[in-house]
Amino acid sequence: MTFRSGLEKRIADDLTNQKCKFKYEPLSVSYTITSKYTPDFVLDNGIVIEAKGFFRYKDQRKHRAVREAHPELDLRFVFSNINQRVQGSKLTNARWCEKYNFKYAQESIPIEWIEHVKKKRN
Repeated sequence: MTFRSGLEKRIADDLTNQKCKFKYEPLSVSYTITSKYTPDFVLDNGIVIEAKGFFRYKDQRKHRAVREAHPELDLRFVFSNINQRVQGSKLTNARWCEKYNFKYAQESIPIEWIEHVKKKRN
């Protein structure tokens, strides 16, 4: 059996030596952390803009969680460099946005976003 750390292996060895039956990582438990997100900019048309220089791992997780919790938000990114790699991944900022279906731009907010008119639901 392979363990993630030396401590886990020592605990497993101790349990085995004590003839205590156990299962290692037999289940996954989902959980939700409640937090607040404060966007950098919100345009009058409702588009939410997040400005990113370096896209840290915790921010990647946060923005996916915000999207999941609030699918009605039109959250978009403006990066200082769309070709920079996101922290902890081989993906660039642009590829990350494409993978997770976020609109993005480099350096400035595109005029199309500013002029975008929100469609009203009937």
